[in-house]
Amino acid sequence: MVGRRKDKKKKMDTSKLDTIVKKAHSDSSEREQGYREQSLKIHPWVCGRCGKTFTRDNLQLLTVHHIDSDHNNNPPDGSNWENLCIYCHDNEHQKMNEFYTYGDVGVDQGDTAAIHNPFADLKSKMNKKTES
Repeated sequence: MVGRRKDKKKKMDTSKLDTIVKKAHSDSSEREQGYREQSLKIHPWVCGRCGKTFTRDNLQLLTVHHIDSDHNNNPPDGSNWENLCIYCHDNEHQKMNEFYTYGDVGVDQGDTAAIHNPFADLKSKMNKKTES
């Protein structure tokens, strides 16, 4: 007869970890609200990339981007912030992720830029058509 396992799995006490994570989220939210509110007071409610203008009705779609990617660098003059719409902000972070993953493509890797120009000599081609 197979005996029962006497040592039941002990339940891990995660209360300390839960407290630390909760505080980290709280601190992050508090810090974010602080610099976001400051940026909205300093900078116009316009996306720095696409130029979309925001009002109180859609202001939740305007985010604050840290230019140097350091979320703890929040100078009171706003020099490390730019207001971006959520789409441009996502695009900016995607570009950064690609840079970290693939590096600066085309620089110091022997790659060359595209050299084909479909509009090269377009003027002379158009002149030939009009002369015919």
